[in-house]
Amino acid sequence: MSVYGQVPLREPLVGREGELEEFEEVWNAGRCHSVVISGPAGVGKTRLAEAALEYAVEQGWREGKALASAAAATVPLGALAHLLPRDMDLSDPVTGFAVLVQAWSGRRPAERLALLVDDLHLLDATSALLLRQLTGTGAVRMIATIRSGETDSEAVQALLSGDAVHRVDLGAFDEKATADMLAASLRGPVDRRSVSELYGASGGNALFLREIVLGALQRGEITTDGEMWTLTGSGVRGSVQLSEIIGERLRAVPEALPVLELLACCEPVALADARQIATWDELASLEEKGFLHVTTGRRRTTLHLAHPLHGEVLRAAMSPQRRRQVLLQQAERIEAYGSNRRDDALYVASWRLMATGTADPALLREGAVLARYAHDYEQVTTLLGALPEEEQTTHTRLMTGEAYFQMGKCTDGERVLARASALTTNEQETVAVALARTSNLLFSGRPVEEALAANAEALEKLSDAEARRMLRINEGYMRVGAGQPVEGLALLDDLDEDGGRVADVNAWLRGVFLRPAALAAVGRSTEAIHAAERAFVVHSALDEQALVSHPEVERIPLVLALTEAGRLKEAVTVGEYAYADIAAAGLMARIWVATSIARALWLAGRVASARTWWAEAAVLARGTEHGFGLRLALGGVIACAALLGDLAAAETAAKEFNYLTERPGLLSAEEELGIAWLHAARGDCEEACRVLEGMAAQARERGQAAAEAMCLTDIARLGGAAAVSDRLTALATVCDGDLMPARVRMSASLARQNGDGLMEAAKQFKAVGADLMAAEAAAAAAGAWRRCGEPRKAAAATQRAAVWAAQCENARTPLLDTHATMALLTPREREVAVLAATGHPSKDIAAHMQLSARTVDNHLQRVYAKFGLTTRRDLSSVLQDATLTALRPPADAPPPDRRAAALPCP
Repeated sequence: MSVYGQVPLREPLVGREGELEEFEEVWNAGRCHSVVISGPAGVGKTRLAEAALEYAVEQGWREGKALASAAAATVPLGALAHLLPRDMDLSDPVTGFAVLVQAWSGRRPAERLALLVDDLHLLDATSALLLRQLTGTGAVRMIATIRSGETDSEAVQALLSGDAVHRVDLGAFDEKATADMLAASLRGPVDRRSVSELYGASGGNALFLREIVLGALQRGEITTDGEMWTLTGSGVRGSVQLSEIIGERLRAVPEALPVLELLACCEPVALADARQIATWDELASLEEKGFLHVTTGRRRTTLHLAHPLHGEVLRAAMSPQRRRQVLLQQAERIEAYGSNRRDDALYVASWRLMATGTADPALLREGAVLARYAHDYEQVTTLLGALPEEEQTTHTRLMTGEAYFQMGKCTDGERVLARASALTTNEQETVAVALARTSNLLFSGRPVEEALAANAEALEKLSDAEARRMLRINEGYMRVGAGQPVEGLALLDDLDEDGGRVADVNAWLRGVFLRPAALAAVGRSTEAIHAAERAFVVHSALDEQALVSHPEVERIPLVLALTEAGRLKEAVTVGEYAYADIAAAGLMARIWVATSIARALWLAGRVASARTWWAEAAVLARGTEHGFGLRLALGGVIACAALLGDLAAAETAAKEFNYLTERPGLLSAEEELGIAWLHAARGDCEEACRVLEGMAAQARERGQAAAEAMCLTDIARLGGAAAVSDRLTALATVCDGDLMPARVRMSASLARQNGDGLMEAAKQFKAVGADLMAAEAAAAAAGAWRRCGEPRKAAAATQRAAVWAAQCENARTPLLDTHATMALLTPREREVAVLAATGHPSKDIAAHMQLSARTVDNHLQRVYAKFGLTTRRDLSSVLQDATLTALRPPADAPPPDRRAAALPCP
């Protein structure tokens, strides 16, 4: 949905908080009469100056504003005229100034003026002279902005001379500050791919960024699903206003147009090539004026446009014939040098294709190989798609199909790969095509049997023992990916760690990619960590030979393994590093990485952060034609929203979730996690436990011990500890790592209401970074000790629970209530407890619920026993505020299906 108009007219001060603090310190110290904020256009100088002025006013200074301009500079005191007394006699400026300075200097401190002067470099000499006198006496303190690179008049230079002037230099925003500014302006997070594109297009320039976003909103090219904003257009474009601003700047340098057009079409451009159409002075002037920047590396100096939007405006102004001319001339220059550099073939093929719609087939194939090595899958399909049919080979179809898979276009991938499979001429080609085709089928949303059948079909064509072994490895890869880790490991256990004796490196890489994930899924996290780390090292060395994804994909099973081992902080760090490195690579890999990070954050208790990553994964998943990973991502979003009390968002995501079809996968047993926690947030913990029991049974059937342990732990957290404690103890014999012992101890201690055991579990959870479960266990310990008459221990545990819960980004769970930490109430007990706590007598409650008064009293006695209480007054005290709110059914819950008697007001 487009929400044009929701972007605030003035963005919040984001990314400049440090500079504002610096100003406040300088202002309060009183040693400087002026603070000057300098920087290039569009970096937020005026916004920071306005925030500084607001602070000065808060400190008791009067507010004054002046805007210097070229027009106002033609009139003496033109920028300050509105601030001067109407009766001031300017026929004798010397006398008039002296009178004004004396009058303003004599004012009370509360009447002193804090004056903001925007674009001080344009101030006329008379105004500058007056301000110098006023600031010198202390009657006025100035906050000014100056655009860097502009020439100041002598009067302005004199005004800014001396030690009483403090300067703050601003540069462009970095990518993180850009993300923060976007989130503040759009009132919601923006996915990382979009942030990266917007940052690249704007160069961190706040003015450019604002205009780009406004233009995208107008065109409906940036939308939100309620969780996260994302760009939906084919590329970043500026607004009409921004294009006009940039065009005006470019028209000011007509002599440099040829080299700017070359950069717009062909950047990066070697300095030697640029020198053929521009002089040294022209290039130096363009760099000084901010039109281009220069980089040097590997004995080569290259030029780039300072902003991608410059290229957009330049290309839009070029005729098709002019663009064709520029592209072909640059291609000829590179070919004249012999195309010696590694990426020359890719550039030349791309330029000739853009210029003429075709290129030499050998050049297209060579360029596609280079693009694949750079993981630029869209460019791979573009170059190979330009090959005539008679020039297509099994290898080109293989590369095309693999690229479509990485882009999430599995239907196109199957079309190309099925054709390649029918045209294979030897066993090596048969294996290579089978690997790519089965991966595409496996993650396309089709039944896993289709992928297995394609593998079996290829296997029948093979006679070589090593080639057949490669497809058995591939079957193991598919079994793991389909959520059958035990069966997959049986086929992958003899995998060579170094890949030194395999016939096909791509088959081996598939096996070493998912074998660690399978090991983590069955509980062998220590082995999984070692295998994943080794796989990354070898994959990095073999990347040029490999057709599969980026080496960073090996970090995905490493994140899963570190998570199950209880190394949660390390898991998140590794995952975020991998995501940053893989951002420009395949879409499928990014979905996996984002989901793995979210899962680690969820277990760490950083629920809001987990929600952001799961929302990121959902945005990516919707970019695939089959919604790969979308159900799992939405389940995570629902769970996080439920724990954060955002039931509206959870319900919205649940509607989309319910439309999706369940597909077998390595983490598919965890997909309904959000549904379970949504039930709990609604107050129906029994239904939540039933959902979790189904998930645990599914995980157990598939041999996914880690997923089963997570589901059983959540059952214990929601009141079913007695039912799952024994099974968790049994799982501890097969699941290693430091997380599992904490799970077992908490479940067993909850079942027995053992305060000492619960506190020990809390410490174990805290040690592995699972802060939310640590807080829950500590809160439960407090409740257990309170009932045993040990108030000091209870108070200490309550304090620890509060401290740890504060690190969980406002997450709330039933166990976090320190007054209700034993087995949760049944729905009937919950209703009776709430009514009794709000002052209703048993007789009225009985009439309302169509029960006998004796039954109501029996329910109350069980509630008292669970809470360690004896009277209604105690119950009312315990169930105040957050507790009572948590136990109440939601406002939109349907009424109970009975003839309810109206309760009198208590």
